[in-house]
Formats: sequence, C-alpha cells, structure tokens
Amino acid sequence: MPMTALDKWYDYMKSHDHAALWDLLHPDAVFESPVVHTPQRGRDITFKYLSSAEKVLGGPGFRYIGEWRSANGAVLEFENEIEGIKLNGVDIITFSEDDRIARFKVMVRPLKAINLLHRLMGEQLAKP
Repeated sequence: MPMTALDKWYDYMKSHDHAALWDLLHPDAVFESPVVHTPQRGRDITFKYLSSAEKVLGGPGFRYIGEWRSANGAVLEFENEIEGIKLNGVDIITFSEDDRIARFKVMVRPLKAINLLHRLMGEQLAKP
C-alpha cells in the first residue's frame, strides 16, 4: 500500500530529512503561524517555517497525542515541554489532490507557550 502524505509527514518528523519535507510540500503551500498575522504563501517560506519549527519543537520531548482525519486532511494534537513550559497545540494539515501538503496551520496554547515559540522561532528563522 502506498504511503499517504500523512505517513510521509510522520516519517519526516522522525527522520528530519529536509529533502523529504521539500518533496512533500505543494508548490503553492500556505503556512499559518500562531504568531504571524498573515498566511505565508509558497513552498519556499512554508519549508522555512516548518523546518525551523521542527528544530524548535521537534526535540526529544515532542510527541503527537491525538489524530483526527478527514478526506483531505488531518488534525494532529501535539505536546512538548521547552524551557520548563508545557506546550499543547495542533497541526491542521490540508492535502492537495496530488497528496502533498497544501496548507499547514499551527495553533498553540497556553499564552506562555506562544510567547516562548515566538522568541525561539524568531531566533531560528534569523539564522542563515
């Protein structure tokens, strides 16, 4: 049975293979951040945000704790603890007809966690 885009996402989160992430993203992918007001449009910027988020959030404590699927997407609940702050959030992923990520929205709670992510993501995105 062929791998779905969701299977490929889970594999990326385990392997941290940036080439696999690039291939998984639709050229017109859109990323919606919990701290950036406007959607980030296009594969390049979506790749930058997702690969940076994987470095910030995807450490040893990161785990998905829930999953809800639809015909063209999934909601994945996650948790982690960074710098003593417990984060809880969801990745809302929409897949394109060619089974790639077309839209990726992240929502995080509580406010302390959002503020922490804002700082850490800013530092990560500023790296060359």
